[in-house]
Amino acid sequence: MRIPRIMIAAPMSGCGKTTIACGLMYALKSRGYKIAAAKCGPDYIDPMFHREVLGIDSQNLDLFFCGQEVMKGLFTGHTAGADVAVIEGVMGYYDGMSLDSDKGSSYETAKALDVPVLLAVNGKGAALSVLAVLKGFLTFREDHHIAGIILNRTSRAVYPRMKEMIERGLKDMGCPVPVVGCVPEDPVFQVKSRHLGLITPGEIDDLKTVFEKIGRTLAETVDLEQIIETARAASPLKIPADMPVKTGEKQGKLRLAVARDPAFQFYYKDNLDLLEKLGCELVYFSPLEDEHLPDGISGLLLGGGYPEVYAGKLSLNAVLKREIKAALDGGLPCHAECGGFMYLHEAMEGEDGRIYEMAGFIEGRAVRRDRLVRFGYVQLEGAGNGAYLEQGEVLRGHEFHYWDSTDNGDGCIARKPGRDISWNCIHTKGNVFAGFPHIHYYSNIRFAQRFTDKMREYGLRSRQERKYI
Repeated sequence: MRIPRIMIAAPMSGCGKTTIACGLMYALKSRGYKIAAAKCGPDYIDPMFHREVLGIDSQNLDLFFCGQEVMKGLFTGHTAGADVAVIEGVMGYYDGMSLDSDKGSSYETAKALDVPVLLAVNGKGAALSVLAVLKGFLTFREDHHIAGIILNRTSRAVYPRMKEMIERGLKDMGCPVPVVGCVPEDPVFQVKSRHLGLITPGEIDDLKTVFEKIGRTLAETVDLEQIIETARAASPLKIPADMPVKTGEKQGKLRLAVARDPAFQFYYKDNLDLLEKLGCELVYFSPLEDEHLPDGISGLLLGGGYPEVYAGKLSLNAVLKREIKAALDGGLPCHAECGGFMYLHEAMEGEDGRIYEMAGFIEGRAVRRDRLVRFGYVQLEGAGNGAYLEQGEVLRGHEFHYWDSTDNGDGCIARKPGRDISWNCIHTKGNVFAGFPHIHYYSNIRFAQRFTDKMREYGLRSRQERKYI
């Protein structure tokens, strides 16, 4: 399958990958190209920017969560029919899961998917030193995949001389790579920060107008035709013949209530797609606005997000809270992670420091700490036989949160990959699987299959009970 594709990477975090990637997507879309978006790593925020700019979902690409062939199959499915796929890298290009490893890096993903890479390098306050940085990146790995350079924070007046100097210097050193454009110093390219990294798209005034300005600027300062040619030069990808789950494996629709509003919005696209392949009809609802769960549901998905920001309003929706607790007490299958897990507690500390009553299914409080509590990849091992994960089975995920719980659960043992660190986590009461880790179903598809099997059992039981009422 031929998929024109390009990755935006950088020497380190903070070099403008998100604004450049989104601006490039907007500029290409404005020229009539159908764009597919993707993000390296487990990040939720950047794909939300992609979705806001393009109006389509963005996919996470992460080799810790799934093997190379599975990721390749998911990527080819996600990008089918697109004119070009724009992939945003993570951290520094070679930065991986540990200080001395490139495993899980943008570079590893570029190798797996054979993606040409545009390396964004800051040019402000530098001259010949930029050449030294680029030489390091182009010689650090022989198969670096770097096919172009974008000079960030570089004035239009200086750019032609910088371009000529860099291209001549790289050619003389035996590693010729073209400079395909610059990003001028402009306030429009600055994106604010919050405690989870970039703020959510809904919190930026006139986001589409902002990215429209960025896209128009990049259309003038980067060579879009050269970038398209570079993307088209990517080799064809072989579609894996045997993906773990194919559409229609399970027949019959299962209505799955999915919380989605400003308080709950972090979901991996591949997780939702997998649930649909397993027979789920995703029914979105808002714990902020809706007083009742959707009708006829057989399962509940409570994703992460910012419930602490909306704790007061969530607390006021007492009817829905009582309905959710009663449904979970009655055996409704539920997966709740991070923010959704916090919502199921008896109480939650809001961003304003006040304590608010929550759904009450999990005893204890979700409280704020003065530091990042747990961060990074985790491997979850079943501590016993639960509804969705058996003893010793492994599920992979990621954590990033400033809130903690007075009771994190003991249904799983969480381990840090490559480090001798572990702790107990996850509540596995009844048909509920709830905890801070954001998990990826493709790390253990049996989890999602068991979840939908429990939904089917619950739906059948509910129909039988209604029959005899």
